[in-house]
Amino acid sequence: MSIVKMLKFNALGDERGSLIALEQNNNIPFEVRRIYYIFDTKKNVIRGLHAHKNLKQVAIAIKGSCRFVLDDGTAREDVWLKSPNEGLLIDSCLWREMHDFSEDCVLMVVASEKYDESDYIRNYEDFLKECEANDPSTK
Repeated sequence: MSIVKMLKFNALGDERGSLIALEQNNNIPFEVRRIYYIFDTKKNVIRGLHAHKNLKQVAIAIKGSCRFVLDDGTAREDVWLKSPNEGLLIDSCLWREMHDFSEDCVLMVVASEKYDESDYIRNYEDFLKECEANDPSTK
């Protein structure tokens, strides 16, 4: 089973341009409590390098592109975000890394919770321990 879950957004538009509407509990599968965006990321910079205990997110490359690496403690998968019509659903307890930002990349993230430092797992070894503790097959 793939840990990469992509969402497709319906683009509406005409000769004037395009529009995508995001709605909580509709095309965003949770209540939205926070939105932020990352831009002007310098060449060869890696972002992310953490997981969340409870937070769920949808990442959308509004402009440009970047590569995500997702890791569930047993498997790692890469996915490129390069279209505002697609969102990457990032569930809780997934290690995430963002690489290879294009110079013009604007990455928007829609989150299920407000910022809470205690929800972060910033050390990969701690993340693996958390995965093992939450794995029902190990109980």
